[in-house]
Amino acid sequence: MAEAKKNILTQEGLKTLEDELQDLKVVKRKEVAQKIKEAREQGDLSENAEYDAAKDEQRDIEARIEELEQILKNAEVIDEEFQHGVISLGCLVKLEDITFDEEVTYHIVGSTEADILNNKISNEAPIGKALLGAKIGDVVEVEGVGQVNKYKVLDVKRK
Repeated sequence: MAEAKKNILTQEGLKTLEDELQDLKVVKRKEVAQKIKEAREQGDLSENAEYDAAKDEQRDIEARIEELEQILKNAEVIDEEFQHGVISLGCLVKLEDITFDEEVTYHIVGSTEADILNNKISNEAPIGKALLGAKIGDVVEVEGVGQVNKYKVLDVKRK
């Protein structure tokens, strides 16, 4: 279960998230605290739209900080540089499904930060995670619903 919640990130993606987290903690928190302070100085807060907006912004910042910390805590950083015959992000992989005796093609995607952050990358699926780093000729086992499927890597191409 814990492994399935890993977030696949490239070095560049990791740096982007770390920079965003630092900006939120150091810069954005101070900015919103200043807005709240200024709104409080205006007096009655019960009908102060600026105060309400600043408090909403503060909640959003704290939620994003928590989200980023969780992503980084569960990050698995991969080398996105393509090595011939080694499966990484952006590869098209030709497989022999040994369990069902058929050939299949699988695309390892997730090269955009938005896909990674929204967990919309296919390598969050067990097969994609099992394939990352595999080489031509390797056999990988993937736990499915009630069974373990085996796949032999036949070919790897960069898309």
